[in-house]
Amino acid sequence: MFTSLIQIICVLIGVAFLTLLERKVLGYIHLRKGPNKLGVLGLLQPFSDAIKLFTKEQTFPVMSNLWIYYISPVMNLFFSLLLWMSFPLFTVNYNFSFSLLFILCISSLGVYTVMLAGWSSNSNYAMLGSMRAIAQMISYEVSLILMLLSFLFLIFGFNLMDFILYQENIWFFFMLMPLSGMLLISLLAETNRSPFDFAEGESELVSGFNVEFSSGGFAMIFLAEYASILFMSAFSVFVFLGANLYSWSFFLKVGLIAFFWIWVRGTLPRYRYDKLMYLAWKSFLPCSLMFLSMYMSIGGFTSLLFC
Repeated sequence: MFTSLIQIICVLIGVAFLTLLERKVLGYIHLRKGPNKLGVLGLLQPFSDAIKLFTKEQTFPVMSNLWIYYISPVMNLFFSLLLWMSFPLFTVNYNFSFSLLFILCISSLGVYTVMLAGWSSNSNYAMLGSMRAIAQMISYEVSLILMLLSFLFLIFGFNLMDFILYQENIWFFFMLMPLSGMLLISLLAETNRSPFDFAEGESELVSGFNVEFSSGGFAMIFLAEYASILFMSAFSVFVFLGANLYSWSFFLKVGLIAFFWIWVRGTLPRYRYDKLMYLAWKSFLPCSLMFLSMYMSIGGFTSLLFC
């Protein structure tokens, strides 16, 4: 329990500095400096943002469903941090044989918190934003699971530690290069990040499902999003970049994937919504099914060979 608490604190500190990295990188992409006043090179900026957000006045819409309105951001953050419990460290007890199934179950539950946050606000903009976010997340989860199945047929297990053992000599990125790219794009869509940030289309939805949230509620949704980005970066490294948890190279790879998330946001414009659905159902789904049938046959053949 104590080690889990330390892990969560470390994740929250990582999230704080990820927001600083994003603001710095986006600043240089826009040919400006980014935060540079608070502390050395703006290193204290995330902590000042946290103090400002949590000390602001908490408002709530008169017509909102108050209990659900308050609890949905809390549950959103809770599910994002619960994902980290499956991280395969020797000191944390949640690394079990079916940890990958645990990750898929908990990440799927995030859909409900987004839906309840939009519905309980009793605002048309929030409701539309949550519906678009849900449709997007569900669409990409289908192909995401099929892509992961291709990897699972090569390792014949659900434990994240198996990915480390099977990639000691060659990374899965080189063996399944198209799938790895598709998986990374699906994780981008899963976290509602640019160019798939339709839940926050400012031109038509103001700020999406979180438009009515202020103070702590907004901060929790914000923290949940960045905790998910950091986790998905680590998850990508596990699945196809040959993670070695006890080497500095693992943390370097996580940093590079997190940088990729930010780089995409600063580079690409927002996708059109119908194009997003077309990509999910007419491109990724047939491709992932085709790759799944191929790797399923390879996995079955090799298991028969070595039995």
